[in-house]
Amino acid sequence: MENKKITLNAEKRKVIADQFQTFYENKKKQKLIDAKNQYDLLREKAKEQIEKVVRYHQPQEDVDTIRRMINKYNRSGGELYEDNCFYVERPIMKVDDEGREYEAKDEVHVRFDMGKNFARAYYRDELKSKGLNPDFKLSIDNDYSKRNPKYYADESAVNTYLGFSNSSNEDQSIQKPVHKWENDFKLWTIGSSYCHSRQYKVDENTLNFFKMYVASADNVIKEHEQMYSYVEGKMKTLRLGLKSYRTFDKAKELADNVGVVLNETMMNESSSLALSIYSPENLASLLEDKEKQDNSDIIAQFKRGELNQAIN
Repeated sequence: MENKKITLNAEKRKVIADQFQTFYENKKKQKLIDAKNQYDLLREKAKEQIEKVVRYHQPQEDVDTIRRMINKYNRSGGELYEDNCFYVERPIMKVDDEGREYEAKDEVHVRFDMGKNFARAYYRDELKSKGLNPDFKLSIDNDYSKRNPKYYADESAVNTYLGFSNSSNEDQSIQKPVHKWENDFKLWTIGSSYCHSRQYKVDENTLNFFKMYVASADNVIKEHEQMYSYVEGKMKTLRLGLKSYRTFDKAKELADNVGVVLNETMMNESSSLALSIYSPENLASLLEDKEKQDNSDIIAQFKRGELNQAIN
């Protein structure tokens, strides 16, 4: 039976593009899920490890003593701060340009709150399910001249949902992700609120574990970036092709060639060179994965020293 010739318009092309985008995101989504799971696992271990480190240097009885002093003498009795930010370090020897050795330190910033880049990556699916755009910053590719009203609207909506900014008319009883993470894990420490003022010496194995923990957070961000880059590369090619398709049957032929589920019910029924370049067969070829993806795991990346420490 001959397919009905459904004429495509901007709305129908968007429906088709959304189907392809979901298809390509699903191909890469598992790597982001795996990165999140690995981070979650290391996070729980890091909580246990940092508590051992802090209590080794600042025993609970010392904390209790200072608390009694504060209760008796107010701030003159000392300072305590409940923190989720810690610096661990190990002394190392380095050599300067003239060959002279000097003592330095290998330092790791261990955090249990979350920065904006990490939050958008970790909560990406949740944000999309709410109709928000977690990819707005990636879409400008560090070119801030591309920021437009939609960029700022997306940024504001995402930051409000995550809890980085608040609206006066929202329900204050709802705990947002930022506040949940902020209060998930804290330790009473001796000293001020300035995190870097407390530096805990650890051995090499312990320092390397915390490097791995920090790297696992970086990896969540990296997998988000790589998934966006992969999908957007496909979608740029697809959008160009869809512009040349006048009827649904061409898009359907392309979808069948690529492996995307597409049918007429999704359409909300109520130029020669371009047609050659973006014929269903040729466009399907352009959309093929040409390069083998990097499947190295977080530990291998850590050993190569390719991951940054920043969670932001």
